[in-house]
Amino acid sequence: MKINSTDFLVRPGEAIDLNKWPTRVAPVYDSKDHSHELLGKQVKELSKLQQLHYASSRFAVLLIFQAMDAAGKDSTIKHVMSGINPQGCQVFSFKHPTPSELEHDFLWRTYQCMPERGRIGIFNRSYYEEVLIVRVHPEILQGQGVPIPLKEKKIIWEERYRSISEMENHLYRNGTRIVKFFLHISKEEQRKRFLDRIDKPEKNWKFSFADIEERKFWKQYMQAYEACLSSTSTKNAPWYVVPADDKVNSRLIISQIILDTFNSLDMHFPELDKERREALESIRKELEKEGLEKEGSVSSKP
Repeated sequence: MKINSTDFLVRPGEAIDLNKWPTRVAPVYDSKDHSHELLGKQVKELSKLQQLHYASSRFAVLLIFQAMDAAGKDSTIKHVMSGINPQGCQVFSFKHPTPSELEHDFLWRTYQCMPERGRIGIFNRSYYEEVLIVRVHPEILQGQGVPIPLKEKKIIWEERYRSISEMENHLYRNGTRIVKFFLHISKEEQRKRFLDRIDKPEKNWKFSFADIEERKFWKQYMQAYEACLSSTSTKNAPWYVVPADDKVNSRLIISQIILDTFNSLDMHFPELDKERREALESIRKELEKEGLEKEGSVSSKP
């Protein structure tokens, strides 16, 4: 089965009902070995494209991962980006804001982590938490230092969507390409993965009691995600809703979307001017001469 990225694309202006978006689709692989083969090919191709991306230094690429707990963000980043040169990649995971961060606007702490041209930036959670968890738990606004008139406005979420979209458009105009993934997991699959974390000692550290508390707000989170995806998926910064009940399948889908993104960029290795090429040719001749002299000295020894 060929992966068509647009099957998972949230089109600009599209009203999202996550109940109508599958959390599992037909696998694109035939067996476990086949899935390893497919992902291996994708990782190898992505590695080549990253080298070109780093050398051309024309664009920056930002990958954003959002999901409910246990949807597989960490493992997806680990597997899909396994062939990436660490020198050209930056990964950030955003937790609760610090007191210093709360003294600034809600985009400030993440904006400082945007990737430079030639690099890949990965946000494991992002500024979108400010219209997701904060919307589900509006009491968080009380501790954010937001002016009271703003907190009392009923349109605060629409204003934040607007701020996010305007920032993303600004980044696009300056060479950053943004791809956003929502790993869509079912509540039942999350239950199974939580049990797995409890039953296997080596996974106990992954389990958080806070995750169970947030699970109680599942319906509210789905509503927050629907509003967010519908309001902030744009041509310049699209959202992709990736079925996440099958981790292997979701990795292959995400990997292909990333490859499609890189292949859409106008990248090429830097071209040397005449003076530079002549200088390199001169150095080449010197190195060849040095090699011949070394060979001659060795052969002349008794």
